Amino acid sequence: MESRMMSAKHFVRNFDQRNLPPATDLLFRQAMAIPAVPKRKSPKRRSETFIHKFYKNPKIPFAFALLLADAVLTALIIAYVPYTKIDWDAYMSQVDGFIEGERDYSNLKGDTGPLVYPAGFLYVYSAIQYVTGGQVYPAQILFGFLYIVNLGIMLFIYVKTDVVPWWALTLLSLSKRLHSIFVLRLFNDCFAMTLLHLSLVPLLYQKWHLGLIVFSAAVSVKMNVLLFAPSLFLLMLKGMGIMGVISALTGAALVQILLGLPFLWSYPIAYLSNAFNLGRVFIHFWSVNFKFVPEPIFVSKKFALILLFAHLALLALFAHYRWCKHEGGLVSFLRSRFLQKQLKTFPPNKTHNSISGLQLLKREHIVTTMFTGNFIGIVCARSLHYQFYSWYVCSLPYLLWRTSFPNIVRVLLFAGVEVCWNVFPSNVYSSMALLSLHVLILWGLWRAPSEYPYQNHRLQKIK
Repeated sequence: MESRMMSAKHFVRNFDQRNLPPATDLLFRQAMAIPAVPKRKSPKRRSETFIHKFYKNPKIPFAFALLLADAVLTALIIAYVPYTKIDWDAYMSQVDGFIEGERDYSNLKGDTGPLVYPAGFLYVYSAIQYVTGGQVYPAQILFGFLYIVNLGIMLFIYVKTDVVPWWALTLLSLSKRLHSIFVLRLFNDCFAMTLLHLSLVPLLYQKWHLGLIVFSAAVSVKMNVLLFAPSLFLLMLKGMGIMGVISALTGAALVQILLGLPFLWSYPIAYLSNAFNLGRVFIHFWSVNFKFVPEPIFVSKKFALILLFAHLALLALFAHYRWCKHEGGLVSFLRSRFLQKQLKTFPPNKTHNSISGLQLLKREHIVTTMFTGNFIGIVCARSLHYQFYSWYVCSLPYLLWRTSFPNIVRVLLFAGVEVCWNVFPSNVYSSMALLSLHVLILWGLWRAPSEYPYQNHRLQKIK
């Protein structure tokens, strides 16, 4: 018996060394249950595969090259372009009051007025003051790193969604105004938007709870992040069950409570009325988008209500006809959620949540819905100051490539918006041009083909 086994092993060893045709080799091995010999790739073959992959998807190496080039550009801007003092001294004065023990928000003031940002702002700028000693130049270097981090996050999102062609990624680095906002102005919008963009990364992987915690941290730095909230809430309803949405919102609320606890414990009314004041009226002179509106109308409550109505109406229209089109519209989708009906695949898919039967959303749908919802808020904002450009400029190339416009029109629209934001001070013509470009982009998003939002194309309603 032993000799037979040895001879079988000897046969298999000899068989592996024979040069048989591939089809004959495979059939014989299957019949004799002989394991297939793995083929070794030659170094030349490997290099050919790498070159093929590089040629097929140049986005990743191009993104790294763009990141490096922009890092050099940002360093040159810090070194050679004069810093413009706007809010830095006010920020440091407000931080000084906080560090000295003041917990009454109405007493935290700077040379530009009282503190109007949530508590996260104080923690961020207290840390900056500790690291930089309150000096501008070290802070510029810190904000330069922040700019590169934000650019890296946006490049990651653009590569993962695969909507914008590789060469158009360059647009992310071409904004003169955005470089100025980060390293020549040191606005808190920079931290708020970097955190917001960071929150999109876990959302791309359906990590809703983690994404909402980071989103809440962004809100604690500046409230403009709430422009993304309606879109995010709709996506959460699509990606989670009702109990999941409630638990995620609870986690976000806990972040706000923990960050604001020193002020909520001492002077809750002062904190809530100052940090979350939704009724502020901005100065007409600094408006970039509605400078053509006469100042008495601009500051009136009626004008604010008209813009609010337009904002809510546009959100409802996009939600019903665009974002929930494949679920039968917004009303049908909400009814299916809140009346405990489920959206489920048929046949079942192992990648789906086995408890809720909910489907995984496409990354492109998540990013498109978030960016479009924020852009609607931008179009309807009563006043856009120069630093507010950071609220949406990084999403602008993505939104443009979500329209059906030709590439040349997309690039011209981006350039037109950038030119309008670099007119200082803004005037009637620049503000009218900016609003017209915004409306044109929004119309392009409305007219674009609606893509299926789920990773599995077979959807069935369970009634």
